Amino acid sequence: MGRVGVDDIEDLRGLTLDEHRRAELLNAATECTFAFVAEDGWPGAVVMSFLHERERFWLTAVHGRAHVGAVLRDPRVTLVISSAGTGLPRRMLAIRGEVTVHEDRATKDWFLPRFAARHAPGDPDAFVRLLDSPRRVVFEVTPTGTAVSHDSGRMPGDGRGGR
Repeated sequence: MGRVGVDDIEDLRGLTLDEHRRAELLNAATECTFAFVAEDGWPGAVVMSFLHERERFWLTAVHGRAHVGAVLRDPRVTLVISSAGTGLPRRMLAIRGEVTVHEDRATKDWFLPRFAARHAPGDPDAFVRLLDSPRRVVFEVTPTGTAVSHDSGRMPGDGRGGR
């Protein structure tokens, strides 16, 4: 094996995100792939907007959607967050966690304005009105570990064979 990022990309173990670059990614990214165990036992996934606050990941959905039923049956999930669309160099973080599903008014009153301010800063009140529906739930994902992370900025060249 040669030099990672110059001669090959076989062994990426040394290219994990450090705490600073992880924080940058979580501050810049607004969407993740939310992976769950579907009702039929197959892996399922959806792209969701998220809020990272209080050392947790916060997302929202509506009863009746597959991922809501899935986490009520099995709370284990993986969130995959990439730097795509953020302007950051290529980074990726896969977080394993367990979901608590909140349906209470107090959680919605805390969460919805913060979520809307992050995702619709031009008119957060309109977004809150849209989101605040009777079947709305809030997912609180408590991280249990990092499945994998990758930081292409830590390798020489552009990580694609170019200099």
